Amino acid sequence: MAPSQAAGPPADPDGLEDRLRRFATIWSRAVFPVTATSLTRPEVEEHLLPLARQLSQSLHARPFDPQTAQRIGAALVDAHCTHPEALSRTLGVIDAYLVLYCGSGDPGQSAEESRARCAKLQHALAAGFAQGLRERTLAEQEAIARSSLLARSDAMQALHATEARFRAVFEGAAIGIGIADLDGNILEVNDTLMQMFGGLEHHVRGRKVTEWSHPEDRPHVWQLYGELVRGERDHYRVEKPFFRNDGTVLWTNLTVSLLRDAEGKPQYQLALMEDTTERRLLNLRLRYEATHDALTGLPNRTLFFERLEKALTGGEGSRFGLCYLDLDGFKAINDSLGHAAGDRLLVEVADRLQSCATAQGEMVARLGGDEFVALTTGADTQLGVDELAGRILGALASPIRVDGREFTVRGSIGIVEGPAGERTPAEVLRSADITMYRAKSAGGNRFELADPEADARAITRHGLTTALPAALERGEFFIEYQPLVHLGDGSVHGAEALVRWCHPQHGVLGPDQFIPLAEHTGLIVPLGRWVLQEAVRQARYWQERHSDGGPLRINVNLSPAQLHHPGLVADTVDVLERSGLEPGALCLEVTESALIGADEDLLKPLRQLAEMGVDIALDDFGTGYSNLANLRRLPVSVLKLDRSFTQGMQRHPVDPVDLKIVEGIVSLAHSLELAVTVEGVETGAQAAQLRELGCDTAQGWYYARPGPPDKLHALSLADAV
Repeated sequence: MAPSQAAGPPADPDGLEDRLRRFATIWSRAVFPVTATSLTRPEVEEHLLPLARQLSQSLHARPFDPQTAQRIGAALVDAHCTHPEALSRTLGVIDAYLVLYCGSGDPGQSAEESRARCAKLQHALAAGFAQGLRERTLAEQEAIARSSLLARSDAMQALHATEARFRAVFEGAAIGIGIADLDGNILEVNDTLMQMFGGLEHHVRGRKVTEWSHPEDRPHVWQLYGELVRGERDHYRVEKPFFRNDGTVLWTNLTVSLLRDAEGKPQYQLALMEDTTERRLLNLRLRYEATHDALTGLPNRTLFFERLEKALTGGEGSRFGLCYLDLDGFKAINDSLGHAAGDRLLVEVADRLQSCATAQGEMVARLGGDEFVALTTGADTQLGVDELAGRILGALASPIRVDGREFTVRGSIGIVEGPAGERTPAEVLRSADITMYRAKSAGGNRFELADPEADARAITRHGLTTALPAALERGEFFIEYQPLVHLGDGSVHGAEALVRWCHPQHGVLGPDQFIPLAEHTGLIVPLGRWVLQEAVRQARYWQERHSDGGPLRINVNLSPAQLHHPGLVADTVDVLERSGLEPGALCLEVTESALIGADEDLLKPLRQLAEMGVDIALDDFGTGYSNLANLRRLPVSVLKLDRSFTQGMQRHPVDPVDLKIVEGIVSLAHSLELAVTVEGVETGAQAAQLRELGCDTAQGWYYARPGPPDKLHALSLADAV
């Protein structure tokens, strides 16, 4: 073996040459101890470096040609690298390090393709090595023939040594090796392969390759085999199971290569077999752990979605039924007893649910936390899913004992049932989730059937909720103003600011459609501040432009969430100071229900605002259950009488009881020095009657509907009913 005299490689900005050098170093360290040579290990490395470069180039060549590796196998033999361990160690180095050090050179080549090419290169190298040994043997035989008269004894010894080395490689390999003819008759196997099949020689030698079929063979395995023995391909690699003599299964990575004679005609087939049984069992175990819940042992979300997707892609006439279960009040149990007790409770619940889904086509899975799903498939799931939900609720009815205490577990179930092929798994689960929350809001311990209209409403609510923050940033909100009319002289006394949302898809939305969502998400605080800023700015504009009879005040609604916000007073003061509006021109409306049972901490910011001169109005008065005596302790200066008290005044004759109630409220308010505003005035008769009863101001469609600020003075004075 002589050191390579090739010129050095070109510039290598991506470091490939350095990685090739490291690969050659690893290769030389592996084969040097078993190589009969006078060269040093670094000199062997220099000889292997161009071979490594050829392997790297072949790994990325297009079109791919594994024949380069076959020539490299022959080159190893030519370099006297023929020790029994040389081939095995070379294949091991290529398998472990070729893709690692040389696989990233082509961004268009995937990792799977690189591994597949690497395997083919190994097969070709092994075939080239075997062919090289054979050709070397033939060459030595020819040399013996030419020099038999001079050195017959030495030639015979060399031939024996060559055959011995080949036999040592064959017998000493750590992988199973077998040789068969083209008819499939097994001619030779090494000890490793015999041990893989149980160690009995007669169970291996003398048999035909075609006898080793297995029910789990992939369909294309024997197709590849036929192509190889016909000479249509040089090798193939598959994962193949075999039956051992004792009936157990041996799983292997099987590589079969075609050996040709000197004229290129197919002659033998060489099989390399790696035992992967333990690795496969480990993968199966990992697969189980990845698809099952560690706590309960039930299928988890991953496996459930696989089954659901399979059910939803079933054939014509197939249906599915899904029960989405959430335990009622589980968080309270978890918080009071601890997570360990909560886990034991979940295990018991899982066992009970598992006992409910034992029929064919039924399964139970845990999605996470206290959420479970039960799936049933078949042709008659319309009745079956209801029965399954009933069994689940019945199974949960019996108390569960945890840490010496008994708990009655309740659950809310959302049911989705229908034919396969109409919805995706995500759509089905979303509908079941929405339906489950509908069952929970109805009191729990029950199941509800999915309703497309209810789903659409819930999805719309969710869409509005998620769109709220961006809508405020994009300026999609605007304010309409409804005039407050003085009943004494019919003049515009002020205006109430009413926020609207100009939604890109749904059009103009009223506050009843998005204010509850804003309160739930906490966006009501920045939205309320924006409304206050805009309303106060508009009021200041009116004062400057309409000093002769313009609105004297602006009414702005406060939500319960705003009342509890610590920055309410500071924000209000800041808005007034920035606009220059006097505090007396602002009236903040608070609903009666928001102040029921209010303590001093809640009333304190309202008192501070009232002391500054801001009016506080008690909105929707009469709809709550507050004690009238509480009016004395509330820092309010205006009562806004709910429209329900004045609707009876639209009829003729007016109900005298309605008149007495309104008259009593007005009298009480005035005795407490409170002004009275009436909402929902829709007719002239109502307005006249309220004026006689002593009400101070009114608003409603009789005067004007909410509109833009420039229409504030245009009162219609037309009966809206």
